[in-house]
Parts: sequence; structure tokens; C-alpha cells
Amino acid sequence: MKKVLLLSSLLVASQVSANELVINGCAIEPETQCPGVDLSGADLKHVDLTGADLTGANLQGADLRHATLKNAKIEKANLTKANLARADLRHATLRGSNLTEANLEAIKGWALFGQGGNFYKANMQGANLEFSRFSGARMQKANLQAANLEIAWMTKVDLTGANLKNANLQEAKLNGASLENVDFTGVRRHYATFQATYMEGCKGCPFGWSKN
Repeated sequence: MKKVLLLSSLLVASQVSANELVINGCAIEPETQCPGVDLSGADLKHVDLTGADLTGANLQGADLRHATLKNAKIEKANLTKANLARADLRHATLRGSNLTEANLEAIKGWALFGQGGNFYKANMQGANLEFSRFSGARMQKANLQAANLEIAWMTKVDLTGANLKNANLQEAKLNGASLENVDFTGVRRHYATFQATYMEGCKGCPFGWSKN
């Protein structure tokens, strides 16, 4: 009987070991510590990287759809053209990261930290970014249609040419931001602040707003 139990335990251990995902020395699991790792083009759909440290990592073109990245530290990382559609990025830190043309459609980004990040042409349609922080970020030509940015801090963000149609910007802070040539139609903006915000060519900006 003891031999049977021991054999069963060994089989379970083998299965667990076989199911572990390790890429370039990085164990893909919660709380993993992999600063600077190369995960470019990796298939990471549905993985759990809660609390992971991926500072400076190369995630260019990685498939992170439906991944869990809550509280993850992904600062100064390369996420160019990465697919993060419907990923859970609540409380994640993306400060200074490059997300050029990344897909962030419908992500859970509540209280996400993206200060100084590059979101050029990123697709953030329908993303929940309530309470997020994007001060100083570059979001030129980004798609933020129907995104929830309520109470978001977006001071000095460059949104030139971005699509904000039907977005929720209630109580958001856009002081010193650029809304040049932005599609602002249907935006909910109750109690939002726009001090020294540049709005030349803005479509849908309320009559009487300052252009410079």
C-alpha cells in the first residue's frame, strides 16, 4: 500500500513539473522575479503573473490575452505590438514602458500606473482605466473609444489625434494635456479639469474652451 501511495505521489510531482512553463530561465508563475527577461513573441495566454517583476523585460509581440498581471511590475519594458486584450492589469505598474501599437482592448486596468509610458497607436478601446495614472504619457493616435478613465490622472499627456469617442472622463485631470485633433464626441466629462489644455482641432470639445 505504501509503495502505491509513493508511486502516486511521484506521478503527481511529475505532472506538476511537466506543467511548469519556463521561458529563458523565467518561471511563468505568480510572484516570479524575471527583470530583463526576453519573452518576445511568447504565447502567454491565460497565464497568472500576479505580482511578477518584469522590469525591463522584452515582451514585444507577446500574446498575453486574458493573462492575470495584477500588481505586476513591468516598468521600462518593451511591449511593442504585444496583445494584452482582456488582461487583468489592476494595480500593475507600466511606468516608462513602450506599448506602441499594443492591444489593450477591454483590459481591467483599475488603478494602473502608466506614467511616462509610450502608448502610441495603442488600442485601448473599452478598457477600464478608472483611477489610473498616466501623467506625462504619450498617447498620440491611441484608440480610447468607450474607455473608462473616470478619476484618471492624465496631466501633460499627449493625446494628439487620439480617439476618445464616448469615453468616460468624469473627474479626470487633463491639465496641461494635448487634445489636438482628438475625437471628443460623446465624452462624459462631468467635473473633469482641463487647465492649460491644448485643444486645437478637437472634435466635440465644448464651445468656449480655451484653445491654448
